[in-house]
Amino acid sequence: MIKTLEKAGRTEDEAIAAALSELGLDRDDVSVEIIERAKSGFLGIGASPAVIRVSYEAEDEAVEEPAAEQAAPVAQPVDEPAEYAAVRAFLSGLLERMGVKAELEIGPRDNGGINVNVSGSGMGAIIGRRGETLDAIQHLTNYAVNRGSDKHMHISVDAENYRSKREDSLTKLARKMADKAIKYKRSMALEPMNSYERHVIHTALQNYEGVTTSSTGVEPNRRVVVSYVKGEQSSSNKPQSREWA
Repeated sequence: MIKTLEKAGRTEDEAIAAALSELGLDRDDVSVEIIERAKSGFLGIGASPAVIRVSYEAEDEAVEEPAAEQAAPVAQPVDEPAEYAAVRAFLSGLLERMGVKAELEIGPRDNGGINVNVSGSGMGAIIGRRGETLDAIQHLTNYAVNRGSDKHMHISVDAENYRSKREDSLTKLARKMADKAIKYKRSMALEPMNSYERHVIHTALQNYEGVTTSSTGVEPNRRVVVSYVKGEQSSSNKPQSREWA
């Protein structure tokens, strides 16, 4: 559940620091709303402190329920690692609140971390428009499971292999736009995409002769531009790595 705390201080930074100290949280763990900015007044007359409100996520308070009304425990495979169990418990609860019945297949990622594949009916509600709901579920899962842990692990959440299918589609699109850029010797702008999809485009064309890629614009309208470059320029202009930008 989301809780709030208001604090005052001579400056906004002092008020924020006081709130974080009282809560024992880091700046990244809270969102800050400035209620009233500090006023210095004239020669100290009319001065007023800054007032801020921080919002943070707190554990739900335990509510005792009659035994007959208690929810059934989440089914968990025997000898499942603790981190898998944490992922399963969070996602099962989230999907239940979304009214979606689904199976969870949890396993290791090739480059470390955890893969989760969700299957069942009603996967359209899980995926959302161009995977936006799926991305939000993945973000929440990473936040909930990693919060308070010394070791951060990346959790990838997929539904009916949507991400691999989307990657294939984006890769084909990237090559099609690269061919157009070369044919017409001009830059080609793709539709706005999230950071993950832009990364797929960059990766698909990082060794594609005759073009280079860049990102332009601001979220949520940031997009990839595929640009034509001549001859040897294409290889010399290729970056060694791409950030998800």
